[in-house]
Amino acid sequence: MSTEQREDTGKGAEHRPWFRRNPALNLAYRIGVGVVGGLVLVAGVLMIPYPGPGWLVVFAGLAILATEFEWAGRVLRFAKRYYDAWVAWLRRQNLLVKALVLAATGLVVIATCWLLGAFSLVGGWFGLDWAWLQSPIFGSRG
Repeated sequence: MSTEQREDTGKGAEHRPWFRRNPALNLAYRIGVGVVGGLVLVAGVLMIPYPGPGWLVVFAGLAILATEFEWAGRVLRFAKRYYDAWVAWLRRQNLLVKALVLAATGLVVIATCWLLGAFSLVGGWFGLDWAWLQSPIFGSRG
């Protein structure tokens, strides 16, 4: 079922029939929703390995996109199902497996901070100009 065929329900949907009457406004609205939802989704994906609301932001981005795009609703349901399954599996594991998952997550965080030059930046604040702190992507500061 297409977005145009769906009837609008819930709060905040009163404006949609007005946009749908004008094809140019409808297209602009859908593009706006796509851009905002896409940016939120990308930000969430980038935040996943770090402490904080990474998955929440991913689900928020998909929910924004799902207001206008049916495929995003399907992806949102799929992602929530597999996220819930992952969390349930992790809860059933012993302490060693949980520690290994935590260690792997920590390694991802450390590696991306190094690749993005965060260690070199912070080291520069303290006068540490060690070569191994330099990002292989962004090179030296000097």
